[in-house]
Amino acid sequence: MRRLARPFLIASLPVCLSLATTLEAREIELPRTMAWTAYGTNSSGYAQAVAIGGMLQKEYGTSVRVLPGDNDVSRMTPLKNGRVQLCACGIASYYGAEGVLMFANRDWGPQPLRVLTTSSATFALSLAVAGDLGVKTPADLKGKRIAYIRGDDALNKGTEAFLAFGGLTWDDVTRVDYPGYARSFDGIIAGDVDASFTTTVTPPAQQLASSPRGVTWPVLDPNDEAGWQRMKAVAPYFQPLKATSGAGGISPDTPVDSASYPYPIVVANADLDDNTAYGLVKALQDHYDSYKDSAPGAAGYAADNQDMTWVVPFHDAVVEYYKEIGTWTDEMQAHQDQLIKRQNLLLDTWKTFMAGDTPDDEEAFAAAWMKTRAAALTEAGFTPVFE
Repeated sequence: MRRLARPFLIASLPVCLSLATTLEAREIELPRTMAWTAYGTNSSGYAQAVAIGGMLQKEYGTSVRVLPGDNDVSRMTPLKNGRVQLCACGIASYYGAEGVLMFANRDWGPQPLRVLTTSSATFALSLAVAGDLGVKTPADLKGKRIAYIRGDDALNKGTEAFLAFGGLTWDDVTRVDYPGYARSFDGIIAGDVDASFTTTVTPPAQQLASSPRGVTWPVLDPNDEAGWQRMKAVAPYFQPLKATSGAGGISPDTPVDSASYPYPIVVANADLDDNTAYGLVKALQDHYDSYKDSAPGAAGYAADNQDMTWVVPFHDAVVEYYKEIGTWTDEMQAHQDQLIKRQNLLLDTWKTFMAGDTPDDEEAFAAAWMKTRAAALTEAGFTPVFE
């Protein structure tokens, strides 16, 4: 890898180096073809998947087909059905692993998802707000028209979290429904809606910035403890970030205090072939320089941007890679073990739940599952997060 892992990893590096000397590097073995799902064709996630596909084609002769999806269900379904090996997903991968929100129904439930890699870069995930409104903080969104993307709980949860930071809820704004992510930005430019959740580097945000309305990004004061508490109560995966790249003039010289979580989050099912999982993560690091500038946010796949103790477990072969290069610590392994224990508990609880007498009504079914889920997690000493 071209850069060391995050600073908190370095203290444990000598311990891991002794292990690394006993492990031999594996050869990269990738299939001739791979299929991914990603956000729509005008998203930064899609552009990154295409850039990575170009690298894999050049270096290993692997052809990557990227299938765009307008919402989380359309992105996750091909992965669930085995039509694709990977999903360059958003935070819906976390919801899927937990079996909550749009996954709390009889067709889904908790999914055996594992992380291969994530992109955590210099951009924020935020509400893009029309620049002609004078919005400076989330509290200023009161009474504004806010986009709601049907079938995309991830984006809507992000919007809800930003509103919560400002002490607002959906009841304090005018909700405008859209069938897909890109349509909402067409709506902002057309003057039909005022804000939509996105990344600061995505092409639709760039288009909005170039439009007569322009774009602004609400500032999240890193010292506003009450605001952060409200935000994390809605979406605990958010972290403060000083964004240094994005539409509307965000740069290292003009940063914006905001929030972020990894995007995309490249996930697979736990049974993805070990050679494919290992080969992909190794290729991403070995050839980082060849794709990092090929798409907005692609630099986020660097080794020092990987959070080894996030909320979804890594694929076993990915863990093997990090052990091999000497950056996997006992702390990370303990965290990984707990995540896998939680995942297995959820899968077993779902299996038992589905074998019982479940309600026919969709809302009643979801309520019964969430109650069962919360009870099982609590009894095992885990925090339910969603109840």
